[in-house]
Amino acid sequence: MAKIAVIGEKMSVFGFAALGLSVFPAETAEETRAAFKAIVKENAGIIYITEKGAAMIPEEIEKARFMPTPAVILIPGLSGNTGKGMEEVEKSVEKAVGSKII
Repeated sequence: MAKIAVIGEKMSVFGFAALGLSVFPAETAEETRAAFKAIVKENAGIIYITEKGAAMIPEEIEKARFMPTPAVILIPGLSGNTGKGMEEVEKSVEKAVGSKII
């Protein structure tokens, strides 16, 4: 079974451990980048990352978008929803369908 991981601020991601997901608390860009690279190296199937964490490592996330796995999904953190996650979902749907649906 493919690994599912969550990266972000400790208070934002800690609860995911109860669901059996691998949790990687990261507060700084360096911690976030190191966790992301380690998870990608382990061939994870899905990486959930807080919008704040994703904003710290855009170049790593962009590289991962061209790989078959992992799927990188942005989630809101404690600081709230910036809308970036939904924007990424809309882009993916538009790419898959061939036109904007919303």
